[in-house]
Amino acid sequence: MKPARIIVIAVAAVSAIGLALVVRSMGSSDGAPVAEAAAEPREMSRVLVATRDLNIGDRLTQADMDWREFPIEAVNAAWIIEGAGAIPEPAAGGDAAEGEAEQTPPPEAEGATAEVQRAAERLTGGGIREQVEGAVVRERILAGEPIVASKLVRAGQSGFMAVVLAPGMRAMAVPVSAETGAGGFILPGDRVDVIMSRRAESEVDGRSGFVTATVLRNVRVLAMGETTEAGDAQTVSASNATLEVGAREAELLAFADAQGDLYLVLRSYADTAEPSGAAIATSESPANDGHTVRVFRNGEATDVQVR
Repeated sequence: MKPARIIVIAVAAVSAIGLALVVRSMGSSDGAPVAEAAAEPREMSRVLVATRDLNIGDRLTQADMDWREFPIEAVNAAWIIEGAGAIPEPAAGGDAAEGEAEQTPPPEAEGATAEVQRAAERLTGGGIREQVEGAVVRERILAGEPIVASKLVRAGQSGFMAVVLAPGMRAMAVPVSAETGAGGFILPGDRVDVIMSRRAESEVDGRSGFVTATVLRNVRVLAMGETTEAGDAQTVSASNATLEVGAREAELLAFADAQGDLYLVLRSYADTAEPSGAAIATSESPANDGHTVRVFRNGEATDVQVR
Protein backbone atom coordinates (compact mmCIF):
# COMPACT_ATOMS: atom_id res chain seq x y z
CA MET A 1 0.00 0.00 0.00
CA LYS A 2 1.26 3.40 -0.90
CA PRO A 3 2.43 5.65 1.94
CA ALA A 4 0.02 8.43 0.82
CA ARG A 5 -2.99 6.14 1.15
CA ILE A 6 -1.89 5.00 4.60
CA ILE A 7 -1.60 8.59 5.72
CA VAL A 8 -5.11 9.40 4.41
CA ILE A 9 -6.60 6.39 6.24
CA ALA A 10 -4.80 7.32 9.49
CA VAL A 11 -6.02 10.93 9.30
CA ALA A 12 -9.59 9.73 8.67
CA ALA A 13 -9.44 7.34 11.63
CA VAL A 14 -8.09 10.03 13.94
CA SER A 15 -10.82 12.43 12.78
CA ALA A 16 -13.54 9.82 13.38
CA ILE A 17 -12.28 9.13 16.89
CA GLY A 18 -12.09 12.85 17.66
CA LEU A 19 -15.61 13.41 16.36
CA ALA A 20 -16.93 10.56 18.50
CA LEU A 21 -15.28 12.02 21.59
CA VAL A 22 -16.75 15.46 20.89
CA VAL A 23 -20.26 14.04 20.40
CA ARG A 24 -19.95 11.99 23.59
CA SER A 25 -18.77 15.03 25.53
CA MET A 26 -21.69 17.11 24.25
CA GLY A 27 -24.19 14.37 25.10
CA SER A 28 -22.93 13.99 28.68
CA SER A 29 -22.95 17.76 29.26
CA ASP A 30 -26.57 18.04 28.03
CA GLY A 31 -27.75 15.10 30.13
CA ALA A 32 -26.42 16.34 33.46
CA PRO A 33 -28.91 19.23 33.94
CA VAL A 34 -31.79 17.00 32.85
CA ALA A 35 -30.94 14.40 35.48
CA GLU A 36 -30.49 17.12 38.08
CA ALA A 37 -33.83 18.71 37.22
CA ALA A 38 -35.61 15.37 37.39
CA ALA A 39 -34.17 14.66 40.81
CA GLU A 40 -35.27 18.04 42.22
CA PRO A 41 -38.25 17.46 44.59
CA ARG A 42 -41.54 19.29 43.99
CA GLU A 43 -42.55 21.82 46.61
CA MET A 44 -45.58 20.50 48.54
CA SER A 45 -48.14 22.04 50.89
CA ARG A 46 -50.21 20.22 53.53
CA VAL A 47 -53.98 20.74 53.13
CA LEU A 48 -56.76 19.78 55.57
CA VAL A 49 -59.10 17.20 54.00
CA ALA A 50 -62.11 15.18 55.15
CA THR A 51 -61.47 11.55 56.06
CA ARG A 52 -65.12 10.55 55.45
CA ASP A 53 -68.25 11.90 53.81
CA LEU A 54 -69.54 14.77 55.96
CA ASN A 55 -73.24 15.60 55.76
CA ILE A 56 -75.02 18.82 56.63
CA GLY A 57 -75.32 19.13 60.41
CA ASP A 58 -72.35 16.85 61.23
CA ARG A 59 -70.07 18.18 63.96
CA LEU A 60 -66.38 17.85 63.09
CA THR A 61 -64.09 15.74 65.28
CA GLN A 62 -60.35 15.13 65.02
CA ALA A 63 -61.05 11.77 63.35
CA ASP A 64 -63.03 13.48 60.56
CA MET A 65 -60.04 15.38 59.16
CA ASP A 66 -56.38 14.88 58.33
CA TRP A 67 -53.52 16.58 56.52
CA ARG A 68 -52.70 15.59 52.93
CA GLU A 69 -49.87 16.87 50.74
CA PHE A 70 -50.66 18.64 47.47
CA PRO A 71 -48.26 20.21 44.95
CA ILE A 72 -48.05 23.86 45.93
CA GLU A 73 -49.00 25.03 42.43
CA ALA A 74 -52.29 23.04 42.68
CA VAL A 75 -53.36 24.46 46.06
CA ASN A 76 -56.45 26.70 46.04
CA ALA A 77 -56.21 29.77 48.25
CA ALA A 78 -59.61 28.92 49.80
CA TRP A 79 -58.32 25.61 51.23
CA ILE A 80 -57.19 25.34 54.83
CA ILE A 81 -53.38 25.09 54.74
CA GLU A 82 -51.15 23.99 57.60
CA GLY A 83 -49.39 26.93 59.17
CA ALA A 84 -51.67 29.53 57.56
CA GLY A 85 -52.76 30.95 60.93
CA ALA A 86 -56.35 31.65 61.98
CA ILE A 87 -59.25 30.30 59.94
CA PRO A 88 -60.84 33.21 58.05
CA GLU A 89 -64.50 34.05 58.61
CA PRO A 90 -66.75 33.30 55.61
CA ALA A 91 -67.37 36.41 53.52
CA ALA A 92 -70.75 38.06 54.02
CA GLY A 93 -72.56 38.06 50.69
CA GLY A 94 -71.12 37.30 47.28
CA ASP A 95 -68.93 34.32 46.59
CA ALA A 96 -67.58 32.97 49.87
CA ALA A 97 -64.61 31.38 48.15
CA GLU A 98 -63.60 34.70 46.63
CA GLY A 99 -63.80 36.35 50.06
CA GLU A 100 -61.60 33.66 51.52
CA ALA A 101 -59.12 34.01 48.69
CA GLU A 102 -58.64 37.64 49.67
CA GLN A 103 -58.07 36.78 53.33
CA THR A 104 -56.03 33.59 52.99
CA PRO A 105 -52.37 34.13 52.12
CA PRO A 106 -51.24 32.37 48.93
CA PRO A 107 -49.20 29.18 49.35
CA GLU A 108 -46.08 30.96 48.12
CA ALA A 109 -46.28 33.32 51.13
CA GLU A 110 -45.75 30.57 53.70
CA GLY A 111 -41.96 30.39 53.79
CA ALA A 112 -40.15 30.79 57.09
CA THR A 113 -43.20 32.22 58.89
CA ALA A 114 -45.20 29.06 58.19
CA GLU A 115 -42.37 26.87 59.46
CA VAL A 116 -42.27 28.85 62.72
CA GLN A 117 -46.05 28.50 63.09
CA ARG A 118 -45.88 24.75 62.47
CA ALA A 119 -43.14 24.35 65.07
CA ALA A 120 -45.15 26.34 67.61
CA GLU A 121 -48.25 24.25 66.94
CA ARG A 122 -46.33 21.02 67.46
CA LEU A 123 -44.88 22.28 70.76
CA THR A 124 -48.14 23.67 72.19
CA GLY A 125 -50.50 21.06 70.80
CA GLY A 126 -52.65 23.78 69.20
CA GLY A 127 -53.27 24.59 65.58
CA ILE A 128 -55.79 24.92 62.83
CA ARG A 129 -57.34 21.49 63.46
CA GLU A 130 -58.25 22.62 66.96
CA GLN A 131 -59.90 25.73 65.50
CA VAL A 132 -61.99 23.62 63.13
CA GLU A 133 -62.88 20.91 65.65
CA GLY A 134 -66.47 21.24 66.83
CA ALA A 135 -67.60 23.22 63.79
CA VAL A 136 -70.83 22.14 62.09
CA VAL A 137 -70.98 21.27 58.39
CA ARG A 138 -73.40 23.44 56.42
CA GLU A 139 -72.51 22.11 52.94
CA ARG A 140 -71.74 18.46 52.17
CA ILE A 141 -68.04 17.56 52.03
CA LEU A 142 -66.89 14.31 50.40
CA ALA A 143 -64.15 12.05 51.72
CA GLY A 144 -60.74 13.30 50.55
CA GLU A 145 -62.10 16.71 49.62
CA PRO A 146 -60.22 19.74 50.97
CA ILE A 147 -62.13 21.50 53.76
CA VAL A 148 -62.95 25.18 53.24
CA ALA A 149 -64.22 27.62 55.85
CA SER A 150 -67.27 28.55 53.76
CA LYS A 151 -68.67 25.03 54.24
CA LEU A 152 -68.40 25.20 58.04
CA VAL A 153 -70.06 27.21 60.76
CA ARG A 154 -68.55 27.51 64.22
CA ALA A 155 -70.19 28.38 67.53
CA GLY A 156 -70.83 32.10 67.76
CA GLN A 157 -71.10 32.60 64.01
CA SER A 158 -74.37 33.64 62.39
CA GLY A 159 -76.42 30.68 61.21
CA PHE A 160 -74.94 28.25 63.76
CA MET A 161 -78.27 27.35 65.37
CA ALA A 162 -80.02 26.87 62.02
CA VAL A 163 -77.34 24.36 60.98
CA VAL A 164 -77.43 22.48 64.28
CA LEU A 165 -81.20 21.91 64.03
CA ALA A 166 -82.32 18.56 62.62
CA PRO A 167 -84.47 18.73 59.45
CA GLY A 168 -88.09 19.63 60.27
CA MET A 169 -87.26 20.80 63.79
CA ARG A 170 -87.53 24.22 65.43
CA ALA A 171 -85.53 26.03 68.13
CA MET A 172 -87.63 27.52 70.93
CA ALA A 173 -86.48 29.25 74.11
CA VAL A 174 -88.27 28.88 77.44
CA PRO A 175 -87.50 30.69 80.71
CA VAL A 176 -85.59 28.78 83.36
CA SER A 177 -84.04 29.43 86.74
CA ALA A 178 -81.94 27.43 89.17
CA GLU A 179 -85.15 25.97 90.61
CA THR A 180 -86.82 25.13 87.29
CA GLY A 181 -83.64 24.12 85.44
CA ALA A 182 -82.28 21.30 87.63
CA GLY A 183 -80.02 23.63 89.59
CA GLY A 184 -77.98 24.60 86.51
CA PHE A 185 -76.82 21.03 85.81
CA ILE A 186 -78.60 20.96 82.45
CA LEU A 187 -76.04 21.52 79.69
CA PRO A 188 -76.26 21.90 75.90
CA GLY A 189 -76.72 18.48 74.34
CA ASP A 190 -78.62 17.02 77.31
CA ARG A 191 -82.12 15.56 77.03
CA VAL A 192 -84.96 16.80 79.22
CA ASP A 193 -88.65 16.44 79.92
CA VAL A 194 -90.76 19.60 80.15
CA ILE A 195 -93.35 19.74 82.95
CA MET A 196 -96.03 22.42 83.33
CA SER A 197 -97.42 23.32 86.75
CA ARG A 198 -100.25 25.76 87.54
CA ARG A 199 -102.96 26.35 90.09
CA ALA A 200 -106.17 24.48 89.31
CA GLU A 201 -109.04 26.65 88.12
CA SER A 202 -111.63 24.47 89.86
CA GLU A 203 -111.63 22.74 93.22
CA VAL A 204 -111.08 19.01 93.56
CA ASP A 205 -113.00 17.36 96.43
CA GLY A 206 -113.83 20.81 97.75
CA ARG A 207 -110.18 21.88 97.98
CA SER A 208 -108.05 23.90 95.61
CA GLY A 209 -104.82 22.41 94.31
CA PHE A 210 -102.22 22.50 91.54
CA VAL A 211 -102.29 20.90 88.12
CA THR A 212 -99.11 19.33 86.81
CA ALA A 213 -98.56 17.64 83.48
CA THR A 214 -95.63 16.43 81.40
CA VAL A 215 -95.83 18.44 78.21
CA LEU A 216 -92.81 17.17 76.24
CA ARG A 217 -90.56 14.16 76.67
CA ASN A 218 -86.95 13.54 75.73
CA VAL A 219 -86.26 16.82 73.89
CA ARG A 220 -82.74 17.98 73.11
CA VAL A 221 -81.28 21.09 74.72
CA LEU A 222 -79.59 23.21 72.04
CA ALA A 223 -78.33 26.00 74.28
CA MET A 224 -78.43 27.33 77.81
CA GLY A 225 -78.51 31.09 77.53
CA GLU A 226 -75.86 31.85 74.91
CA THR A 227 -73.85 28.71 75.68
CA THR A 228 -74.09 26.20 72.82
CA GLU A 229 -71.29 23.82 73.89
CA ALA A 230 -70.87 22.24 77.29
CA GLY A 231 -67.08 21.97 77.08
CA ASP A 232 -65.62 21.29 80.53
CA ALA A 233 -68.39 23.16 82.38
CA GLN A 234 -70.14 21.31 85.21
CA THR A 235 -73.03 23.78 85.48
CA VAL A 236 -74.42 26.65 83.40
CA SER A 237 -76.38 29.54 84.86
CA ALA A 238 -78.90 30.88 82.34
CA SER A 239 -82.26 32.63 82.28
CA ASN A 240 -83.52 30.66 79.28
CA ALA A 241 -83.04 27.31 77.60
CA THR A 242 -83.32 26.72 73.85
CA LEU A 243 -84.98 23.40 73.03
CA GLU A 244 -85.24 21.46 69.76
CA VAL A 245 -88.92 20.73 69.10
CA GLY A 246 -91.21 19.96 66.20
CA ALA A 247 -93.59 22.56 64.77
CA ARG A 248 -96.61 21.14 66.60
CA GLU A 249 -94.67 20.70 69.84
CA ALA A 250 -93.64 24.37 69.64
CA GLU A 251 -97.32 25.40 69.73
CA LEU A 252 -97.97 23.09 72.67
CA LEU A 253 -94.94 24.44 74.52
CA ALA A 254 -96.05 28.05 73.96
CA PHE A 255 -99.51 27.21 75.30
CA ALA A 256 -98.08 25.48 78.37
CA ASP A 257 -95.76 28.43 79.04
CA ALA A 258 -98.74 30.81 78.99
CA GLN A 259 -100.72 28.58 81.36
CA GLY A 260 -98.21 28.14 84.15
CA ASP A 261 -94.61 27.53 85.16
CA LEU A 262 -92.35 25.26 83.12
CA TYR A 263 -89.81 22.88 84.70
CA LEU A 264 -87.00 21.13 82.84
CA VAL A 265 -86.30 17.65 84.18
CA LEU A 266 -82.87 16.24 83.28
CA ARG A 267 -82.88 12.75 81.77
CA SER A 268 -80.30 10.05 82.28
CA TYR A 269 -78.13 9.16 79.29
CA ALA A 270 -79.58 5.66 79.56
CA ASP A 271 -83.08 7.04 78.81
CA THR A 272 -82.29 9.16 75.76
CA ALA A 273 -83.27 6.41 73.30
CA GLU A 274 -86.95 6.75 74.19
CA PRO A 275 -89.34 8.51 71.78
CA SER A 276 -89.14 12.28 71.70
CA GLY A 277 -92.05 14.71 71.38
CA ALA A 278 -95.38 15.64 72.91
CA ALA A 279 -96.49 13.78 76.02
CA ILE A 280 -100.19 14.68 75.48
CA ALA A 281 -102.49 14.57 72.46
CA THR A 282 -101.81 17.31 69.92
CA SER A 283 -104.35 16.48 67.19
CA GLU A 284 -106.20 19.76 67.83
CA SER A 285 -105.36 23.11 69.36
CA PRO A 286 -104.23 22.67 72.97
CA ALA A 287 -106.55 25.51 73.99
CA ASN A 288 -109.63 23.57 72.90
CA ASP A 289 -108.60 19.94 73.20
CA GLY A 290 -109.49 18.46 76.56
CA HIS A 291 -106.96 16.17 78.21
CA THR A 292 -106.45 14.52 81.54
CA VAL A 293 -103.83 15.64 83.97
CA ARG A 294 -102.87 14.21 87.31
CA VAL A 295 -103.12 16.36 90.45
CA PHE A 296 -100.88 15.42 93.38
CA ARG A 297 -101.98 16.53 96.85
CA ASN A 298 -100.80 15.16 100.19
CA GLY A 299 -99.32 12.09 98.51
CA GLU A 300 -102.56 11.25 96.67
CA ALA A 301 -103.07 11.46 92.89
CA THR A 302 -106.34 12.48 91.23
CA ASP A 303 -107.03 12.57 87.46
CA VAL A 304 -108.74 15.79 86.37
CA GLN A 305 -110.18 16.63 82.93
CA VAL A 306 -108.74 19.97 81.75
CA ARG A 307 -109.99 22.05 78.82
